[in-house]
Amino acid sequence: MGISSEMRDSWAKRRETLLIASAFEEDRIRKSRECTQEGVRAGTKAAAIACVASAIPTLVAVRTIPWAKANLNYTAQALIISAASIAAYFITADKTILECARRNTHYDKSA
Repeated sequence: MGISSEMRDSWAKRRETLLIASAFEEDRIRKSRECTQEGVRAGTKAAAIACVASAIPTLVAVRTIPWAKANLNYTAQALIISAASIAAYFITADKTILECARRNTHYDKSA
């Protein structure tokens, strides 16, 4: 029962050959990839900065503040630092991708 793998592969190949992207579509795909790469680069930079900016006060607090020394184990410290880094990455990447998409959007001015 079901479709054999050979038949499925032949249909997949046939479907790919029927769709030919126009030059406009290829340009949109290229710009989309560039926006994504730009967002990843910006997010990585922001995550690195956030990592350092959150690690230094966290580690200093754990060594100097009695409450932090008693209650923040290594896992808690890692969670504080990684949460800041992850949030910075996704927020910055999202904002960068959206800004790049707005830059690349062409509205029809005749309407």
